[in-house]
Amino acid sequence: MIIKRNDTEIKDLGEGVTRRILNRGGSLMIVEFCFKKGAIGALHSHPHEQIGCITSGSGIFSIDGKETEIKAGDSMYMPPNAIHGFVAHEDNTVILDIFTPQREDFIDA
Repeated sequence: MIIKRNDTEIKDLGEGVTRRILNRGGSLMIVEFCFKKGAIGALHSHPHEQIGCITSGSGIFSIDGKETEIKAGDSMYMPPNAIHGFVAHEDNTVILDIFTPQREDFIDA
């Protein structure tokens, strides 16, 4: 299935963060998060596996209490129920996240 990026909906999560579901099928989902400088992806956990790649910008990523500075090209893996979050250091910081199973809470929101 092909979905054109410009045909997808942007959801404003507030406080300088947006989310865009780029595609989903089977048990997989890919989501783009965009951050303004200083925007926070609050610490949270969920039962899904997640792997992400920062495609532009930089920031501090926290997984289970360990903070690491990340920049474009870096990737991260979050096992189910890991507590994780992010703080952007630059405008237009973009993270692509892949989830399995799909985040049903994103679809219904």
